[in-house]
Amino acid sequence: MADITDTNVHTTTSATTRRPKRIRWDHIGDHAVLIAGALLMLVPVYMVFATSSWDAITVHREGMQFGFGDQLVENYNAALLEYGGFTDSVNGLTMLGNSLILGLGFAIGKIIVGMMAAYAIVYFRLKFATLAFWMIFTTLLLPLEVRILPSYEVISWMNLGNTYTGLIVPLIASATATFFFRQFFRSIPEELIEAARIDGAGPVKFFIDILVPLSKTMIAAMFIIMFVFGWNQYLWPTLITTDESLFTLVRGIRQIVQSYADGSETPDYGQAAALAIIAMTPPVLIVVFFQNWFVKGLTESDK
Repeated sequence: MADITDTNVHTTTSATTRRPKRIRWDHIGDHAVLIAGALLMLVPVYMVFATSSWDAITVHREGMQFGFGDQLVENYNAALLEYGGFTDSVNGLTMLGNSLILGLGFAIGKIIVGMMAAYAIVYFRLKFATLAFWMIFTTLLLPLEVRILPSYEVISWMNLGNTYTGLIVPLIASATATFFFRQFFRSIPEELIEAARIDGAGPVKFFIDILVPLSKTMIAAMFIIMFVFGWNQYLWPTLITTDESLFTLVRGIRQIVQSYADGSETPDYGQAAALAIIAMTPPVLIVVFFQNWFVKGLTESDK
């Protein structure tokens, strides 16, 4: 009898504790906002991808398409392999290679210059180190669009037009990378510096063997930011290159659409949309695969 009573009490207690979960309307609202924001960004990308499967006449007559057509393979083959432009000397693969060279050179150069500048400011007892840092930091107020004319004048004077050097070198100096690496270097314990000094490590050895390995996550974060920024450059490559063999993907998309402005022929909108999807793919893949390093690198700098 006692066992039955205990069982009933236990059942009643369990039923009492198993209350239905309350609906968290604030969580539902947060997720609804996130889903709406994701759709707002993804729907235009989907429409570009869908439009890349249609022929030029249909897109010119009806506009952007939401459904898929039957020209998907043909448009991507033409975008990648078919030679075009005014001289018929460039195709999508060539422009893809040029964009990779610009993005990688831009990112690697900025990381090297930013690390070396931050290293000098933090670890060398320079008399005007703080002033030098703030002078570098104020260059953030002078983007490329502001200094584009003097930059073009210098590149022309050095005869670096239509070269990869002229495309990359003027964009390398980076106050953003210098700032983040400075913050990260300042978070490194003084005991590590003293230990390296006792072991006989000089400035170069300390930088290469200790600081660079410790900065891997920060380097990854800066690489993602700088690569995407360099990959999407349009104004500077347009100004500094007239040789079609040096055109980037962003420039190539504009070249296809420009035929309509010239009144010569109907632009191949499907091919332009295919190039746009190809141009989006490498930055998206880099951000997706290295997002953990990106977040970790940026959070580690704030110490």
